Amino acid sequence: MTATSPSPEITIEFHKSPVSDADRIKAIETPGFGKVFTDHMVLAKWTADKGWHDAKVTARRPLELDPASAVLHYAQEIFEGMKAYKADDGRVLLFRPEENARRFAQSAARMAMPAVPEDLFLKAVEELVRVDKNWIPSGDASLYLRPFMFANEAFLGVRPAQEYIFCIIASPVGAYFKGGAKAVSLWVETEYTRAAAGGTGAAKCGGNYAASLVAQAEAAKKECDQVVFLDAAEHRWVEELGGMNVFFVMNDGTVVTPPLGGTILPGITRASVIVLAEEKGLRVEQRPYSFDEWQADAKSGKLVEAFACGTAAVLAGIGLVRHAGGEFLVGDGQTGKLTTELRQQLVGLQKGTTNDERGWTRLIPA
Repeated sequence: MTATSPSPEITIEFHKSPVSDADRIKAIETPGFGKVFTDHMVLAKWTADKGWHDAKVTARRPLELDPASAVLHYAQEIFEGMKAYKADDGRVLLFRPEENARRFAQSAARMAMPAVPEDLFLKAVEELVRVDKNWIPSGDASLYLRPFMFANEAFLGVRPAQEYIFCIIASPVGAYFKGGAKAVSLWVETEYTRAAAGGTGAAKCGGNYAASLVAQAEAAKKECDQVVFLDAAEHRWVEELGGMNVFFVMNDGTVVTPPLGGTILPGITRASVIVLAEEKGLRVEQRPYSFDEWQADAKSGKLVEAFACGTAAVLAGIGLVRHAGGEFLVGDGQTGKLTTELRQQLVGLQKGTTNDERGWTRLIPA
């Protein structure tokens, strides 16, 4: 499903009653994660006869939906997660936004939705960040951007919708995990699965996350920070966390991560970590890694550290692992050396303190 019309121009409609400077400054001092939102949002519409049209940055406000809107009944919805960063010299940077645009289009294709053209996606992100740049926190915080699209046609037939809304909202955020750089604890889920072969595991759609929530709630009961899922067929192979990819670091310097194959989200942070690790001279193996192997390698000392990665948390060391048969530590239970180094490299690139030789950062013009 593709639109034949060219990408529309984006108009700007400034909020008539934005948050006061004093209230905004107070709000971004300790924003938490996903609880505070900026003054504006992006809206654009797609219909089968017009393609993409009516694109604008406008005041953030509630969306009005017909009770028969397709998204409410058949979950035709996708989203992205990305951040805008304020460098020490005042520059505003995005990190690999082209990859978010491409993944958004891939998710749309899997969910039988129209692709948002890459130029429209990037322009919309840039315009929103430019309009709400005063909401970008300094220091270790950032402005989290949530592009999403959903089926808006009012109908109850089971088929792809013929009307969609593309929207972007923004939220100043601090650390994803409360402990900051502290290693996180995991619960290994053996009953519920996140995705199966032929399903939507590689798409960033809300249904995948909804399916993970009961397992995440179980992890919380076990006093763990996150859940890790095994494969749906054998309940043997490590796949990913509820919202992050996972890596394992061996004592010979080898780095192992589960392979992409349709059941795992192709994380942009994951892809960046692979490049940075290989540039360090490390061998990165994208191969199946079983939970039994994980336990054995941790016990023998072969596994020296492990970490999760994603846009929200960047990199988070994995310390304690709990499962139905007991628990074990990875290494000494603390965030490992390589995890720390890779995190510092990524944050340096994102914040503009490291020379970007790969062209990963994108400057938002003033």
